[in-house]
Amino acid sequence: MQLDNRKRELVKEFSPMLEKTSLLTKIWIVTLISIISVGIYAFVIQFKEGHIVTGMRDNVVWGLYIINFIFFVCLSYSGAFISGILHFFRTPWKNSVTRIVEIITVLSIIVGPIFILLCIGRLDRLYFLFLYPRIQSPITWDIIAIITDLVGCFIYLYLTFIPDFAILRDSPDLKLPSWRKKLYKYLAINFQDTPDQRKRLHNTTSIMSKMVIAMAIVAYTVLAWIFSLTLQPGWNSTIFAPDFIVAGLYSGVSVIIIAMYLIRKYFKLEKYIVKSHFIMAAMVLLVLSLLLGYFTFSDYFAKWFSHKIADIDLLHTLFGHYFWMFILANYVGFIIPLVILSIKKLRTIKLITFAALIAVLGLWLNRYLIVIPTLETPYLPIQDTRPEFIQYTATWVEWSLSFAGIAAFLLFFTLLIKFIPIISMSGIIDDERRKLKTKEDANKSISYK
Repeated sequence: MQLDNRKRELVKEFSPMLEKTSLLTKIWIVTLISIISVGIYAFVIQFKEGHIVTGMRDNVVWGLYIINFIFFVCLSYSGAFISGILHFFRTPWKNSVTRIVEIITVLSIIVGPIFILLCIGRLDRLYFLFLYPRIQSPITWDIIAIITDLVGCFIYLYLTFIPDFAILRDSPDLKLPSWRKKLYKYLAINFQDTPDQRKRLHNTTSIMSKMVIAMAIVAYTVLAWIFSLTLQPGWNSTIFAPDFIVAGLYSGVSVIIIAMYLIRKYFKLEKYIVKSHFIMAAMVLLVLSLLLGYFTFSDYFAKWFSHKIADIDLLHTLFGHYFWMFILANYVGFIIPLVILSIKKLRTIKLITFAALIAVLGLWLNRYLIVIPTLETPYLPIQDTRPEFIQYTATWVEWSLSFAGIAAFLLFFTLLIKFIPIISMSGIIDDERRKLKTKEDANKSISYK
């Protein structure tokens, strides 16, 4: 009875997020739809005229699209890994952040691969990848990894949503359209929160959390192999797989911190997302920044020390045409977060969020420097070629589609948290149930003595 009353209190507390849409939220949604509309217009132009409307040419065959793909996919894999770890170890503060992580994971793995489609000049031949896959190709491995990860993350997300769907289904005071109530009933799949059902769901979710952790490591390793198994200067490195995994976690933790700050601020959730959450996330980000800095230094130092002609040419490109971007990505992007997070007095919520924002921007630039300069520095010298065919400059079409992808991610996130509470109600109930059981067991023990 006590827990039933607690469920009603939680529904009453989170119902405004589900029932009402403020004017600011409506303006936000319209703005995102407008950005997506411009992106659709740009896509139509690219589809009709081909890649000539982009900055991609014979030498630089990849551009912003592949960089955005790497960023979103690494965000998804890191989210899957973090979510699985939080659930597997039953961390006490997971209820406040786990749903944010899970939603970011699934939306990233949906939006990210779309950028790969934008890289393909002949979309009409896309089905050949599935009809005639070449198993020796790391790209085929990546397709299998992405599809497997998408299915696994979606199942894992749905399993964690089921108890909350049941709570919303059984809430008569919730003022929602009838179609939404019917949908909650359908998605709850007759979950009645019995001890047997809870045990089955917990066991299934635990198994899925372990699988998600393994899939995240394998899938992002395969993505790194697409680069490192080639002979291109700057890519042919044995350190790429662990570097990509650490970089993915680095960006994932940073985006989670930013999302926590915005959600906490907008929805007034200071009660659930507290300063200690930011401090713990900051400590994780600090360790990851040290690891990523070490991997980055090791990679560039090995290239410089080896004195291979191709690697030296690449370093000349990085320290020449891309000098300031290199400084922003590999110095500012690491040092500012490192300073803020390592000094206790600076570890405030706002400064931690600022450090996370710098980390995200720095990592995106770092991915840019991995892809573009290498393609601009081929093994064979290029002569009598127009500069625009050698050096890459993104066009408005690419930027429009890039911002449209980000806007689509934010729009789906906004709509999804209007459909399900951003804080796991069932997780809060489970914690209180465990505390109640522990207290009862202690009382019984005292009575027995």
